[in-house]
Amino acid sequence: MGGRRPRGRRGRAGGERGAAVVDFVLVLVILVPLVLGVLQVGLVLHVRNTLASAAAEGARVAAAQDGTAAQGAAYARSLIDGAVSGEFAGDIDVRQVVIGGRPTVEVVIEADVPALGLGGPSVHVEVSGHAVKEPE
Repeated sequence: MGGRRPRGRRGRAGGERGAAVVDFVLVLVILVPLVLGVLQVGLVLHVRNTLASAAAEGARVAAAQDGTAAQGAAYARSLIDGAVSGEFAGDIDVRQVVIGGRPTVEVVIEADVPALGLGGPSVHVEVSGHAVKEPE
């Protein structure tokens, strides 16, 4: 009679065979960098907040009545090592400054947060913490 019947599974859907794989790859091309970007931002913020807290605590230790710059740096380094990694505690600078006419201890910590996934440059983070020096 006049019409041909499709054989087996062929028919209108037969031309779309394998389209799901292509769609999956196209979605992954957008989704993977997006997820890695969100993770990178989260990692940088976590490291920055940890370093800022360690700098403030290190400044408080160094500004104590019997505290020294070395004790403040060592305390900040131990906090960083316990929270993230010791590699972020490489560059710690403790110095005496005057803020508002008062002697103050300043702790500055610099670190590079490595890039995730697709490579690229690391993110440089610099934070500081201050504490008023206690009289001796």
